[in-house]
Amino acid sequence: MGTIVKWIKRLSVFLFVSGLLGVGSIIALYFYIKPELPDVTSLKTIQLQTPMKVFSQDGKLISQFGEKRRIPIAIDDVPPLMINAFLATEDNRFYTHPGIDPIGIVRAATVMIMTGERKQGASTITQQVARNFFLTREKTFIRKIKEIFLAWHIEQNLSKNEILTLYLNKIPLGYRSFGIGAAAQVYYGKSLDELTLAQMAIIAGLPKAPSALNPIRSPKRAKARRHIVLLRMLDEKYITQTQFEEANNAPITAKYHGAEIDLSAPYLAEMVRTEIIKRYGEDKAYGQGLNVYTTVHSDRQTAATTALINNLLNYDLRHGYRGPLGQAWTNDEVLSNEELLLILKDKASYKPLQPAVITAVTEQTADALLANGEQVTVTWDGLKWARPFISDKKQGPAPQTAAEIVNAGDIVMLRPMPATTEPAQWMLGQIPDASSAFIAIDANDGAIEALVGGFNYQHSKFNRVTQAERQIGSNIKPFVYSAGLAQGATLATLINDAPINQWDERAGTAWRPKNSPPTYNGPTRLRLGLAQSKNVMSVRLFRQVGLNNAINYMTRFGFDKAKLPRDESLALGSASMTPLDVAVAFATFANGGFKVEAYFIDRIEDAKGELIYQATPKQACLACEKQIALGTDTVEHWLSIEGDALAQCAIAPYSSQRLAPRVITEQNAFLMRDVMASVIWGGGDWRHKTGWNGTGWRAAAALKRHDIGGKTGTTNAAKDAWFSGFNPDLSATSWIGFDDHRRELGRVTRNINLGKDQISGGEAGAKTAQPAWIEFMKQALKGIPQRPNVLPENIVQVRIDRESGLLTHKSDYTSRFEYFIKGTEPTEYVNNQDADSSFDQLDEYSEEAGESLDDLF
Repeated sequence: MGTIVKWIKRLSVFLFVSGLLGVGSIIALYFYIKPELPDVTSLKTIQLQTPMKVFSQDGKLISQFGEKRRIPIAIDDVPPLMINAFLATEDNRFYTHPGIDPIGIVRAATVMIMTGERKQGASTITQQVARNFFLTREKTFIRKIKEIFLAWHIEQNLSKNEILTLYLNKIPLGYRSFGIGAAAQVYYGKSLDELTLAQMAIIAGLPKAPSALNPIRSPKRAKARRHIVLLRMLDEKYITQTQFEEANNAPITAKYHGAEIDLSAPYLAEMVRTEIIKRYGEDKAYGQGLNVYTTVHSDRQTAATTALINNLLNYDLRHGYRGPLGQAWTNDEVLSNEELLLILKDKASYKPLQPAVITAVTEQTADALLANGEQVTVTWDGLKWARPFISDKKQGPAPQTAAEIVNAGDIVMLRPMPATTEPAQWMLGQIPDASSAFIAIDANDGAIEALVGGFNYQHSKFNRVTQAERQIGSNIKPFVYSAGLAQGATLATLINDAPINQWDERAGTAWRPKNSPPTYNGPTRLRLGLAQSKNVMSVRLFRQVGLNNAINYMTRFGFDKAKLPRDESLALGSASMTPLDVAVAFATFANGGFKVEAYFIDRIEDAKGELIYQATPKQACLACEKQIALGTDTVEHWLSIEGDALAQCAIAPYSSQRLAPRVITEQNAFLMRDVMASVIWGGGDWRHKTGWNGTGWRAAAALKRHDIGGKTGTTNAAKDAWFSGFNPDLSATSWIGFDDHRRELGRVTRNINLGKDQISGGEAGAKTAQPAWIEFMKQALKGIPQRPNVLPENIVQVRIDRESGLLTHKSDYTSRFEYFIKGTEPTEYVNNQDADSSFDQLDEYSEEAGESLDDLF
């Protein structure tokens, strides 16, 4: 008995000493490691890495950038069942332990001793927070010790709900999703409150091994893991037996969901990404949850995208079918639908084009299998356009049967037939060879309202709005005419519309610019010269202005002087500009003579929604300019104004600091707007084909508005086609051409009854680029009242003789009212007032002539 007591005492002393040594060792280890431990109080103000989001002006998501997808959530927004799923699986004693779980540690150690394997983890949620925020995932003793001490520190400084919130927002859950908010979106395309119990259990089971247990990559493993999560929830009485069985038997429905993009504007999104990195650097751009609101409006962006795609596809249809993308089989063996779908899976789709395989061909129809597994039939209406493509200038004969166009096994592109009802009718399509760009800006402050840099961003990331410098052809002529007006010419000034034959000593050849079509009318008023895009008149006016004067004048509109050719070809558009350059320059005419700067970021907010940047563009504002000139632009003055007078000024009371610089006179801008309205409305009535047509006459019939103007543009050999136009508030430019500068847009032929090919006309600005502008403007101006071209001061209107430009007493078709800057109006009357006029309505252009009127040479 004494021996037993003796050994008990010795054991007690040993245990006591061991305990003291253990405690001492822990304390010593703590103070040894403490200098290396980070300050856990930083967790109170931690900035979770969240992606940058890009929005339209009206709040539609355009894109998001960042390696990690995260949707931060508050603990009150997490469904209780989801919290319970994580607690049951990861740390059921979370709300009772001090950061480490002794019971869990003992249980894990016991299992390891008995089995020799580490089957159970002992890390609490707090320890996982410590590891995720401060430590690496290396499996070392010292890292585990640090993790325990940090967990204890965290528990001393943060509440349990704050710790759980950090955990649920930080935990990696696969597919670059971090936190449960992002996981719900990535796997199910839902918010947390929309998830079912089965889906919550799938997500709660991911932290153990996000890759191995992923429901997309490994649905069987994910289902087994879900079973474990649900069992633990049942054991802890978080769910009932009925709930368990229902969730346990639910199918695995997860599939990848990208960001919930509301608006397609990828070229703009890339511009934003580049600009934000330039301003703030990559770390802030990609990880601090910036919300960037652009200047585009979703309706106008959608209208521009649709207009460009439709116009480019229509151009492609006119030039014939280039053949299939490939063949699914090359012998008589027909593949199964499953095999065909595997082939189609690797084929990209470019909305509205979808890859398909032709499975059967009849006399005038073709059956096809789409990449989504849908079986469709392409009728003759969707096939008959497909004349064989021979070259950009020539197409083969019209097909008579479907077999002349497609064969079974062909891999092709299909698209819904335009303007069809449900069910959709399908037509054969193809990826366009040509490229296009469309840009629309607010003419009053330069805000980009819509931007489309090409047919499809995935097909080509080259942004033709800002990066493609192309010859602008007759789009240059309004600036030549504006320079002429600035030097005293008028819209009634006569310029000789006659051939030019000038010897070029340097080249050793004659320069012979020609009109297109090559018709000449002799002395012709400037108004007709611009409306009908007379090349030789532009050259002669350019000579009157002078080379240096013209170049210096054009720089007022933002054109780079170094890029303006120092020869007379400049008068015909040999200069190369981007579509954005052109749209900004035309805005000067629309807004009354001010030079605005294009911009595309309206404001930037941080992750908390606090404003960190707000654009303050300079504005074109006639009312404000007048107040500044009167010296009444003060805060006190603006506060005293009420009603309409105040509403007319966009920048009150910011004075001249917010006023865009004036680069041409208000009167010059007025006259140019009016003459460019003639490009569209001509000199008569489009309904009855009386008078003369302008090159942009199609817009008159389509839009039926008198507050629009514009200019067609076609370069030499039709390598580029343009249309730039405006109303008082919107300036828009449409361009189409080939990225390969050597290719021409070509000509179109049609097969007639006699079986012969008939030339039906070359591609040009009016036919090739303007349709996109018209389609966009139809939507952009819908519901917006027309605004009259307000007569500025020092503009007078007198009746002139159409042929001579002199004053007349007649009021018949030989005369018209014309605008002049006061002091430049004619003072002489036309001779022989009583004689019959020789006016013969000048050129009443046919449709074909109007289409190609503005070729460069």
